[in-house]
Amino acid sequence: MVQAILNSSMKKVVGAAFIVWGAAASALAQDVTPPTLAPVTLDTQILKPPVLEQPTAAPLSHSLTIIAHRGASGYAPEHTLPAVAIAHAQNADFIEQDVVLTRDHVPVVLHDLRLDAVTNVADVFPEKYRPDGHYYVMDFSFAELQQLKVHERRNKEGQQRYPSRFNSQTGHFHIMSLAQQIELILGLNASRARDTGIYVEMKSARWHKKQNYDLVESTMGVLARYNFTQTDTPAPIYLQSFDPEVLRRLKREFRTEIPLIQLVAENSWNESDIDYDMMRTAAGLETLRSYAAGVGLWLNHIFLGFDEHGNPQFSDIVKHAHAAGLLVHVYTLRADNLPEGVDSYQQLKTWLTELGVDGIFTDFPDR
Repeated sequence: MVQAILNSSMKKVVGAAFIVWGAAASALAQDVTPPTLAPVTLDTQILKPPVLEQPTAAPLSHSLTIIAHRGASGYAPEHTLPAVAIAHAQNADFIEQDVVLTRDHVPVVLHDLRLDAVTNVADVFPEKYRPDGHYYVMDFSFAELQQLKVHERRNKEGQQRYPSRFNSQTGHFHIMSLAQQIELILGLNASRARDTGIYVEMKSARWHKKQNYDLVESTMGVLARYNFTQTDTPAPIYLQSFDPEVLRRLKREFRTEIPLIQLVAENSWNESDIDYDMMRTAAGLETLRSYAAGVGLWLNHIFLGFDEHGNPQFSDIVKHAHAAGLLVHVYTLRADNLPEGVDSYQQLKTWLTELGVDGIFTDFPDR
């Protein structure tokens, strides 16, 4: 039934993803620590890929690292088992994990500190909200989180953020622990003879610390369990954070040799107390060399729009980052949400490649 619905460009890759997804779910069900995932099923009536322009071949001047942003989140709800399996089947170089902590200190893979936008928490635990009206991951045990269903992201009005993606009213997807995602990716690497890496972000570590939770220590504990803290890691890995102190601590206290990526935000996002405007200058980028292997730049830090003649305009930040000896990874490319005036995902990808960008975070790893 699923094959009949998918368009021809997605048949092979999603078919392969469902095969590895089913095998992975079976393998994970045998693990008892952390708790096992509930069965994953699909309502096949609604599994329709987004309606997007057909990709066209574009010559690239160098190899571009493809990072599956929250998995293949353009095709399945972010950070879920099928999103990971599809990204792996689409041969992404890395699959991203955003990590927060549960009440019982289990690192789980979720982008937000709150559960409101991507789960049915208000239906299952209607009374467990904080005074601000929101439901926080930290207020639930891992076992409690397994009772929730993960759905496509919704906005504050309860509407699906990206309407052409997986229907947010359907599907039976569940929150995964970091350990479960690592086991899934390593298992798929073995069965598919791949070397797909993990790309871990520790979300809001300072906020966790204020709640007397050490996100960094808990995350590094899981990575150590799977030998990612050894010199010879079982798969490629990056660690990323918006907070420079988190990355410096990883170097200072944990003596990590894992390559670190300094994410660069806008000051208005309140990701940390750092001045990101200063960080984006040539001098600011030079200071990152003491602890970071690269920078994660917002797309709008690079692509500045078009001039009066319709020519694309770009900043010098990629050139400055490379002059400082830093890799440049750009977030986030979405084929169904292109910058104003950009007609083609492939054109945007080609522009970034020609600028010398080293990698991109994308919701659509196959494009």
